[in-house]
Amino acid sequence: MTPPRRQPVRRRTAVLPREAVLAAVPVALAALIGAAGPAAAGTTGTAGAGDPYFPLSGNGGYHVRHYGLTLRYDTASRRLDGTAVLTARATQRLTRFDLDLSGLKVTGVTVDRAAAAFRRDGQELVVTPRRALRAGRQFRVTVAYHGTPKPVTDPDGSPDGWIPTDDGAFVAGEPQGAMTWFPANSHPKDKSSYDFTITVPEGRTAVAGGVLLGQHTAHGRTTFRWRETRPMAAYLATATVGKFRVERYTTPDGVQVYNAVDPREASAAAPVLKKLPSVLAWESKLFGPYPFPAAGAVVDHAPGVGYALETQTRPLYDSAPGLGTLVHESAHQWFGDSVSLTAWKDIWLNEGFATYAEWLYAEQHGGDSAQKSFDALYARPAGDPLWAYPPGDPGSGANIFGTPVYARGAMALHELRRAVGDRDFFRILRAWATGHRGGHGTTAQFVRLAEQTSGKRLQPLLHTWLYGKGKPNRP
Repeated sequence: MTPPRRQPVRRRTAVLPREAVLAAVPVALAALIGAAGPAAAGTTGTAGAGDPYFPLSGNGGYHVRHYGLTLRYDTASRRLDGTAVLTARATQRLTRFDLDLSGLKVTGVTVDRAAAAFRRDGQELVVTPRRALRAGRQFRVTVAYHGTPKPVTDPDGSPDGWIPTDDGAFVAGEPQGAMTWFPANSHPKDKSSYDFTITVPEGRTAVAGGVLLGQHTAHGRTTFRWRETRPMAAYLATATVGKFRVERYTTPDGVQVYNAVDPREASAAAPVLKKLPSVLAWESKLFGPYPFPAAGAVVDHAPGVGYALETQTRPLYDSAPGLGTLVHESAHQWFGDSVSLTAWKDIWLNEGFATYAEWLYAEQHGGDSAQKSFDALYARPAGDPLWAYPPGDPGSGANIFGTPVYARGAMALHELRRAVGDRDFFRILRAWATGHRGGHGTTAQFVRLAEQTSGKRLQPLLHTWLYGKGKPNRP
C-alpha cells in the first residue's frame, strides 16, 4: 500500500477489530494455521487467528486451500449476489467453525453438500456442519449470499473492502475488507488459490487477480473468469468493476500483463504504466524472479478512496499513479504478496521494503541516493511524527499505515545496508524473497537471515531501529 499521502491519506469508527485446489501448500502453513487459537485442542474453531491488532480477523481450526467465487454485481442497484465455494482442510476436529463475513444476507450454507446450520454473530458467520469434521479431513463449504456490500471503516479512519464508485466498485481488502464481499478465513496466515467468475452489466469490466481465462457477453451482461493459482491472502483479492480501457500484452519474460484504466485517468496514467515492464525487470534483478505469471494495474477514478493497494498480480490505484507509487506497489508483489505476514505488527516487512525499493529505484535511475533520502528523514527533530512509534510493533491497527512503518522501516533497511555492505545487503534481500516465496516470514526470521548471510551480529542494530522508542542515536 502506498504511504499516507503520497497517495492521499490512507484510511474512517472502526468495525469490530479484528486463498483448481493448490497442488502444494508449504508444509509449515498447516502448522501455522493449526496453532492459530487457544482452543486448538477443542472442537470449535476459534473466532479469530490470534492477531492482537485485529482479534476477530481470520479463524482457527481449518485452512482454506481454494476459493471459488461466483459473483453478479448490478452497478445501478449496487446489489451483489454471490456463491462462495471454499475447499478447506480441518486442522483439528471441528463441530463448529467461523467464517468472516460482514453485512451481507446469507441464504444457505452446505458442508460437503449437506445443509449446515448457521448463524450471524457480528462479522462472524458461525457454521455448524451436520457431522463433526475430523482433523486432517478435506471438506467443502458453500455459502449463498446477497445484499448491498459496504466498506468497513478501519481503525485509522479509512474505507476498506467493497467501495462503491460512480461506475462500479473499487475493491481493496487491506487489512480487513475481504469480509465485505465474500466469506473468508481473512488473515494473512491463510493463503489460498482462487477462481473468480464475475458477471456485470455489458460495458463494464470486472478485474480480479491472476490470469483472465475468458469473457463472454449475453443478454446485456458480461461474465469474466479469472484464476489465481499461486497462494494469496484474502486481503489481496479484488473484483474491481468499472468502465475501463483494457490493454493486454506479454513481457519478454513471459509475464501476462492486463491493465484496466478508467478513461478519465488514461492520459495521466499512460506514461507511468508504459514503464511497468522495465520496473518489473529491474526489481527481478534485485529481488529474484517475478513471483507470478501475471501482472498489470487497475487505475480507477475513485477520489474518495485515498490510497493504492498491492492486490496480488494487479495493483489497484485510485487515480493515475506516479512512478514512485508504481515501483512501490510492484515491489509488494515480492514483499507482502509472495512473502506474506504472520502478524500485522510485522507490516514493516511489507511497507518498509516497498519504500526502500522506491529509494533504490531513484538511486539507480538518476535521482537522489538512498543515503540522501535517509539523511533528509534523519534530520527531522525528535518530536516529529516519524519517531512517534517503532515500525516493528506500531502498537495498534490504527498505526500500521503510518509514516514510521514506511519511512523508518526503510531507514532500518538502509542502516542494515551500511552495516553489511552492498554485496551482502542485496544477497539478503534476494534470499528473503526467494527463500520465503509463496509463504510467510517474520521479523525474527529476517534478522536471523541477515546475520547468517553477513556473518555479523545485527540484532542490536535492528532492534534499535525497529523497536526502540523515539529517534535512534547513530554511532
